[in-house]
Amino acid sequence: MTPALIGIIPPSGIGIGPISIGFYGLGYVLAVGVLLLVSRGEAARRGIDPARVTGSLLLVGLCALVGARLYHVASDWARYADDPLRIVLPPYSGLGLYGGIAGAAIGIAIIARRERVPVLRALDIVIPGTLLAQGIARWGNFFNQELYGPPTDLPWAIAIDCAHRIAPWTCPAWPEATTGFHPLFLYESLLDLAGGLIALLIARRAGARLRDGDLVAFWMIWYGGIRIWLETFRLGWAWTIGGLPTASWIGIVLVMAGVALLARNRVRARTGEAG
Repeated sequence: MTPALIGIIPPSGIGIGPISIGFYGLGYVLAVGVLLLVSRGEAARRGIDPARVTGSLLLVGLCALVGARLYHVASDWARYADDPLRIVLPPYSGLGLYGGIAGAAIGIAIIARRERVPVLRALDIVIPGTLLAQGIARWGNFFNQELYGPPTDLPWAIAIDCAHRIAPWTCPAWPEATTGFHPLFLYESLLDLAGGLIALLIARRAGARLRDGDLVAFWMIWYGGIRIWLETFRLGWAWTIGGLPTASWIGIVLVMAGVALLARNRVRARTGEAG
């Protein structure tokens, strides 16, 4: 099997004199920029001062970082059990997206309460930008040679060097020069970007028919479904419940919660209940 479309093993970053800049970090900076730009536009469209979005960046970003780190530590606890100080001491390698989203949602809820904006409305504002940002940030996994699936001979397979292989696809049993892998990061990136564009379209076309929380429900169903599907490709999970990856369980809960939230909103719409 020869990787065809993305067959070149990527560099992890660029060096400028003594300074090394990782592409993973650059991807997150770009993702945050897009998230801010899109969310400011959505806030303005809903009659909310876009400066509120920018002003919330520090708290929301901090909450997202803490949540992402905690999720990673919980999912990989065996790595930290014997030396818990590694949780808070550099290098800080390891973040979990589900934890980051949960942390960011908590930060947004805190600010929304303070600003007297309905929490679900505040979350709806950031949903399109969040999905677009997720799609952009996932390319950091490409440069870090992570988030890949089993070997494949599909033309869009990616190369993974021996140092980044996980069992059972280690070298030399699976030669570096001839083995390609499913680019799970790419699958998620494309689906996230598509979801972001769909969310923007819904927000603009549905207009007054939307109720607070509809876009949150869309994210739950869309992203929960993505993760349920992607987890079927992955092996070697350290954090499972009943033999199923915890990420899959979270995806299932998200889809169910999203459907329930949409159903609640439709019932309220029929009865004329506010919210």
